[in-house]
Amino acid sequence: MCTSEKHGDVFVLTLTGSSNVDEHRLGPSAIDSILSAIAQAKAEATPGSAFITTSHGKFFSNGFDLAWAQAAGSRTGARERVHYMFKSFRPLVAAMMDLPMPTVAAVNGHAAAAGFILALSHDYVVMRRDKGVLYMSEVDIGLTLPDYCAALFREKVGSATARRDVLLRAKKIKGEEALRMGLVEAAYDSEERVAEASMRLGKQLAGRKCTGEVYAEIRKSLYPDLCGVLGLDIKAVFSNSKL
Repeated sequence: MCTSEKHGDVFVLTLTGSSNVDEHRLGPSAIDSILSAIAQAKAEATPGSAFITTSHGKFFSNGFDLAWAQAAGSRTGARERVHYMFKSFRPLVAAMMDLPMPTVAAVNGHAAAAGFILALSHDYVVMRRDKGVLYMSEVDIGLTLPDYCAALFREKVGSATARRDVLLRAKKIKGEEALRMGLVEAAYDSEERVAEASMRLGKQLAGRKCTGEVYAEIRKSLYPDLCGVLGLDIKAVFSNSKL
C-alpha cells in the first residue's frame, strides 16, 4: 500500500506497511494503490511538478508479495499469481515512464527484485550508503524476467558488465558501488539525509518549470526499446508559443 501527499510542487508517494520492519511487498493491492497515486499526480500536474517515491524502515521494497502467491495452495496457483503480479506491474512501469514530471526514488533500504525495478523506473535514484542494497534475486529464486524488465535494464544500465553482475550474478549492491556503477545519483549515510537529498533534488527539478508533456516525451525517446515493449508511443510536442 502507499500514501500520497504534496509538498509545494512535489508529489511524495510513501510505500507503507504495518511497522518499520515491513518489507513493503508489491502485491496486487499495493500495485493498484501506487497506480492510483501516479494517476492522481498526473491529473494534478502543472509545469514545475516533481514526483518522489520513498518508504521508511529497513526496506524500500523487497519485491513482489511471494507469500500471497504461495497462499494459492498449489504450485500451479502460485505460478499463476506470480504471473499476475508481473502482468499487473507492467502498467505501473509504463505509468512512470509516461509521467509528465521528473521522478526521484528515495531508496532508504533494501530494494530487491520488483522493488529494484520500481526504483529504476524513476529518472533519478538516491540511496543509503550505510544500509540497504540493490538486488535482483530472480536467478537465485528461479524466475525469468518479463520482456519489459529486461528492456528496462538494457536501456537504463549502460554497462554490459553491470547488467551481467546485477542479473546473472545477483550481486547485492551497496550505495558506493551503486554510485560507481551509475545505478544511483547519490548515496548518503542515513534515512534522514536520503529524504533531505531527494526532496532537495525534487524541488530543484520542479524549479525548472518545464512543460510536463515535453518532459515525458523526451524521457520516452531516451528509452525507445522499453517504450516499444510497454506499448508507449513517442510523439513530437511543441509547447513553445513561437513555434
